[in-house]
Amino acid sequence: MIAVEQADIRQGAFELRGISFTVPVGSYAVLMGRTGSGKTTLLEAVAGLRPVRAGRIALSGTDVTHARPAARNVGYVPQDGVLFTSMTVRENLGFALRIRRWPRQLETERINELAEILGLTGLLDRLPRGLSGGEVQRTALGRALAFRPRVLLLDEPLSALDDATRGEMITLLDVVHRQTGVTVLHVTHSAADADRLADLVLRLEEGRVIA
Repeated sequence: MIAVEQADIRQGAFELRGISFTVPVGSYAVLMGRTGSGKTTLLEAVAGLRPVRAGRIALSGTDVTHARPAARNVGYVPQDGVLFTSMTVRENLGFALRIRRWPRQLETERINELAEILGLTGLLDRLPRGLSGGEVQRTALGRALAFRPRVLLLDEPLSALDDATRGEMITLLDVVHRQTGVTVLHVTHSAADADRLADLVLRLEEGRVIA
């Protein structure tokens, strides 16, 4: 579950005040709104990348308002994927597991499991510069899911993809959500994406989140 209660968030001169909304456990929520309305700022606050000046954020019943990102058990996929360019796909998928000191055998098993689900098995030894846009996004998704987070945050993950790849990724996101049961908050401008993926649509309008 994601619960934001009367949160004030500032980014430079831009500020959101008194933001409140709830995403039930296991739901796939899509957050929509105009460019510049603060969707990414709000997503970053949930992830712990943007401080909350007032109010409260709780994840799975735990108050994380002032918790570090690593302590929130959140997987985060930024808009452009942002893979570690010097790491292979395998190393990117295993990054969160290594810093959490998973045993090597369990790390290898989890990487192989993710590669199978995401269609990356034949790409594990490639560097990001050799990947297509869809392959970058699949790798970024796998990296975010590797440690089995309770919450998955997606910032416009499909915006830079061509139509065919976009359709494949929508299908993949739907499959991953159904298989894992992770609670998802997905920022997008696309009503079509929301129609295909969301069981809850939230709109950020005039500084308020409306369900």
